[in-house]
Amino acid sequence: MSDATERARAAAEAARQAADEARRLADEAVRRAEELAAALAVEEQAVLTADAEPAVVGSPPPTGLEARLAPDAEPAPAAAPAPTTPAAAVEATAPDPGATAATGTVPPVRAEAGPLGPDAVAAIRDGYAVDGGAIELGALVNGAAVPDVQVRIPLAMLNRHGLVAGATGTGKTRTLQVLAEQIAANGVPVFAADVKGDLSGLAVAGQATDKLLDRTAGIGQQWQGVASQAELFSLGGQGTGVPIRATVSGFGPLLLSKVLGLNDTQESSLGLVFHYATQQGLALVDLDDLRSVLTFLVSEHGKGELAELGGLSKQTAGVILRELVTFADQGADQFFGEPEIDTQVFLRTAADGRGIVSLLEVPGVQDRPEVFSTFLMWLLADLFNELPEVGDQDEPKLVFFLDEAHLLFTGASKDFTEQIVRTVRLIRSKGVGVFFVTQTPKDVPNDVLAQLGSRIQHQLRAHTPDDAKALRATVSTYPTSDYDLGEVLTSLATGEAIVTVMNERGAPTPVAWTRLRAPQGSMDPMPVDEMAARVQASPLLATYGTRVDPDSAREVLARRMEAAAAAADAAAAADAADAAAADASADAQREYERQQREFERAERASEARRSGRSGSGRSGGTRRSGTQRSGTRRTAGDPLSDLLGSGLGGTIAKEVVRGIFSTLRRRR
Repeated sequence: MSDATERARAAAEAARQAADEARRLADEAVRRAEELAAALAVEEQAVLTADAEPAVVGSPPPTGLEARLAPDAEPAPAAAPAPTTPAAAVEATAPDPGATAATGTVPPVRAEAGPLGPDAVAAIRDGYAVDGGAIELGALVNGAAVPDVQVRIPLAMLNRHGLVAGATGTGKTRTLQVLAEQIAANGVPVFAADVKGDLSGLAVAGQATDKLLDRTAGIGQQWQGVASQAELFSLGGQGTGVPIRATVSGFGPLLLSKVLGLNDTQESSLGLVFHYATQQGLALVDLDDLRSVLTFLVSEHGKGELAELGGLSKQTAGVILRELVTFADQGADQFFGEPEIDTQVFLRTAADGRGIVSLLEVPGVQDRPEVFSTFLMWLLADLFNELPEVGDQDEPKLVFFLDEAHLLFTGASKDFTEQIVRTVRLIRSKGVGVFFVTQTPKDVPNDVLAQLGSRIQHQLRAHTPDDAKALRATVSTYPTSDYDLGEVLTSLATGEAIVTVMNERGAPTPVAWTRLRAPQGSMDPMPVDEMAARVQASPLLATYGTRVDPDSAREVLARRMEAAAAAADAAAAADAADAAAADASADAQREYERQQREFERAERASEARRSGRSGSGRSGGTRRSGTQRSGTRRTAGDPLSDLLGSGLGGTIAKEVVRGIFSTLRRRR
């Protein structure tokens, strides 16, 4: 059932397209007939005026039509009505140069017939008329260029954003250059990412050529070479230009989470880390600082720091750390750092009142789209946060061109895309206009396209079914017009585009096939040595040229960890000393107790000997003599007796007596 429905829909669509084509051809034939009839009427009037004598006396002079169709025939009666000729027949009787020369008439010069009739041309002329300042885009094409019908964008509508799209080689970069040059000439600063290095030539006056002058004269452009005021920048010093850097703290956790593709839980945890760093005075300058804080908060020393705020799990910290490593490998570590660029430098004007064009060189951006999109979104977010609300003005404060815009959305998460949509929608009130430059409108999300007021669509190609589908989708987004846009968009020449913008009242202008103006700056890149000289002469180089490494979170946490380690070592040493002192004290106590026991044992033994000598004195001499003999024998196991009975003991005893009496008794 669904297949039959699809076939029926396809047949209906084919029938509708065939009917539209037939209607277009019929309208075109009618227009051509009207134009030929008007030309013949003018020619006939010229013949009547130029021929003073009639061809035959008494007969009216032949008309231009009669002279051209049958110069040798008899003149028709004056009252005979001119026959009604079908459009095809009139077209077949186009003026012949020989016949024209024979009658002495000069046919009027008319443009090649185009798809638009006089009313449509007049509507386009009126639709692009501007009272205030405007950016001149080019001249209407209706078969040939129509120089008196100029297509332009009101300067006040540039903050309604825009799109420049088209296949490779159709002239998008030159269109961007034309817009940037004229916007700056009107005193409005411009920022553009020079992805391919082609835009730097706008700072050099262009050189006239015959081909260039022929083209510009055909569209009514009074061309002359003019150099724009330009400032060259590079992303983190990678390339030729004043380095642009941002700090991690200034970048913020929300945008960083979007770029890293973190989920809600991980984003919340990263926000908690930023909160802790702010509370502790830990400056997050580069990615190493952020990694240091994450590592500290899951270490033994720091895991309790966030306990009251919910804590940080090792698993979540591990995911964030891995994403940061990947991000840094793509070159983001060069972008983050100090000195951080002040976005106000992009809002400067030159001494002569012209806006300065800030060109960011982004070499190899195709290999690092995340870094490119990161910087652009940070810059837009910073401008949004810093600029005051101004509403609609006669001219914007800044116009921002995002070349290769598809890189901004390649692999972008839903949250990141929503962030871009929100920024684009709200930054208009800050006086900033954003133009997306890409290959096809499908490269830009629908929610972003819905915010764009100006569209400059170069040629689209439909070589594949997907291309054909994209072409149909693009055609469906345009207002109703007299063009067969499906055919026109695939047949546009280089430097031509289908244009529709917002007029000064905020209403869409008629769709106009436009031959665009030529840039006044050079279409070749600026020579490398001249670029280097310009960068060295820039007044911004002294402020932003040299990278600095301030005392930030990494250094603070390193000192804190060293202090904690030293304190731990001191505590361990103190514990070891206390343990050693305790062991020594225990050993001393045990030694004291042993010596005390020895002393008491010696005292008891001495007391026992004194008691024995006293008992022997009360007995007889024989008994005393026996006791004395027995007393001379050492008591086995008596330590004191052993000591006194030994030679060392005798020596000690003598020394004791000498110390007491200062002498020894001599033997007789």
